[in-house]
Amino acid sequence: MRRVLLINPTITSRRSARFPLAVLSLGAAIDARYEWRIIDGNIDRDFVASTVKLLNEESFDAVGVTVMGGPQVPSAVAVSKAIRSVRPSLPIIWGGYFPTICPVPTMVSPFVDFAVRGQGEDTFTELLAALFDAPERIASIAGLSWRRDGAIVHNSDRPFTAARLASRPAIERLDNPGQYLGHTYLGRRTAGFQAALGCRFRCTFCGVATMFRGKTALPAAERLDADLHYLKHELGADSVNFYDHNFFDREVDMVPLLEVMARHELPWWCFARSDALIDLSAASWELVRKSRLRMAYIGAESANDKLLHDIRKGTRANQTIEVVEKCRAYGVVPELSFMLAPPEDPEGETEQTFKFIRQIKRIHPATEIMLYIYTPLPPSPHNAGTAHAKVLRNAAQLRDAGGNAIEFPTTAEGWSQPEWVAYWSHTDAPWLTERLRRRIKDFTTVLGCRFPTITDIRSPRLAKRALRAISSWRYRFERYDRPWELNISRQFVKLRDPRATGL
Repeated sequence: MRRVLLINPTITSRRSARFPLAVLSLGAAIDARYEWRIIDGNIDRDFVASTVKLLNEESFDAVGVTVMGGPQVPSAVAVSKAIRSVRPSLPIIWGGYFPTICPVPTMVSPFVDFAVRGQGEDTFTELLAALFDAPERIASIAGLSWRRDGAIVHNSDRPFTAARLASRPAIERLDNPGQYLGHTYLGRRTAGFQAALGCRFRCTFCGVATMFRGKTALPAAERLDADLHYLKHELGADSVNFYDHNFFDREVDMVPLLEVMARHELPWWCFARSDALIDLSAASWELVRKSRLRMAYIGAESANDKLLHDIRKGTRANQTIEVVEKCRAYGVVPELSFMLAPPEDPEGETEQTFKFIRQIKRIHPATEIMLYIYTPLPPSPHNAGTAHAKVLRNAAQLRDAGGNAIEFPTTAEGWSQPEWVAYWSHTDAPWLTERLRRRIKDFTTVLGCRFPTITDIRSPRLAKRALRAISSWRYRFERYDRPWELNISRQFVKLRDPRATGL
């Protein structure tokens, strides 16, 4: 039987590692046809050396690498180069968000042979069959980018499918699945899991829009019930961090799932939208309460309705206020993300958002705030169809702080450079001035000290209480600039940043 190596490059700390669901899903898809093995760079901190050692000791016929944009690109580049150096003829296949959004930079890289765009299970399975038995079929595999006579070829897109929801990822195939259950704000053994697929919305800054193109699918209630039973009773999970791109969909479809979760009563966290939550009936909110939803991550993004319209968010600022009030009434902590400093009027939009955050904190002080920089996705000849004309025009007109046109990287190695990892991670942008960077950093420091995140279960309570007291006058009088005393204090109190570590 042919053998396939599946690699999840490092993207987070070992403490924050959760089930590598992307490669587990691939493994489940090819399980009946091929032997497969996983190397997880989040667990194996020297995974590049481990990969080389394994390839020198055992024989494999293909390698699949899952690649998110941002911090996973450098580690994916490193392992792919290492594979190429020791096994030059071994096919290297990239899949995931990065090659979906950036198929051309992926395919110009000499250490990548094929790029799987969009949902990868069927494309990957068909590609392996073609590589091993019928190379002439490669040209007809939907969702694949490849090279023919040195030229990059993009096959047609693959239609959305909900087939993956029929079965659970093969978690039991992992070495020691229990090491993926982490101690978090939710519980001592939190599992990371994904129940649904896709999102029906097309926000311009979100890779999910390019990956799923406005499609979504929820699991059957029986499937979710079986999954939660497995996590709770066989693995011993006491809470669940759902990675669903948008957990709450239409209420009529959500009620059966909420009823299942209310029976299991596992504390949980999820992504959600303000419009979906505020439209839930009182009966459904009671199910939410009984299911023990602790926190919902909601993309508020901006206080400016025009900007929300331009980025195709589909919500309004007043809905953010309404969902905060609703969450407070039902004991759910809203975790709101905001996109600061858009290219048009970055300073004005940022200050408006700061005031909006203060308004939210007055309504519900326990609200968690996540601050990012608005960085639109790089335009690509292949994904141009996922964005309307104004988005593409705006991308072409982007200028840095000096007024120079912004040129996006043209290779995977270019995207692995620190400044572009930061861009993809929404932590920096070329159009930010040093003054605005400092302003955002100082506001974030004051806000984070005045309202330390409740997801930080490791910092001493007394230390966090002291930081709240020290920062209170700055927050009250909006004196954010150069909080030197807070910066000194944070050298001794290492507050956790959920933007970098998750739960």
